[in-house]
Amino acid sequence: QVQLVESGGGLVQAGGSLRLSCAASGRTFSRYDMGWFRQAPGKEREFVAAFTMSGSTYYTDSVKGRFTISRDNAKNTVYLQMNRLKPEDTAVYYCAVRIKYYRDYRAEDDYGYWGQGTQVTVSS
Repeated sequence: QVQLVESGGGLVQAGGSLRLSCAASGRTFSRYDMGWFRQAPGKEREFVAAFTMSGSTYYTDSVKGRFTISRDNAKNTVYLQMNRLKPEDTAVYYCAVRIKYYRDYRAEDDYGYWGQGTQVTVSS
């Protein structure tokens, strides 16, 4: 059974940092793209970052230069280092495994396994 467990969320002041982790089990995820998405209150879930199986990384424009996605295939874990956090980064963050390749790495519909989410709150 595939399971994704996120951790590392919390409350931080603007300008601070957090590192999210997503531990995966039940499959060898090195063969899959991994992504981070977030959902702020009252908004739709949106793409944040992706780390493809070929080693490429992608970010939404609002986090470029501040967030870094990485993965440790030996540990089946993907990370999201978040620096210079802003109040608008406040959201529930989800990691996900891309199991379809119909659209692109930003498309939520391409991802088939999701974690339960971890809350990130950035105070001003």
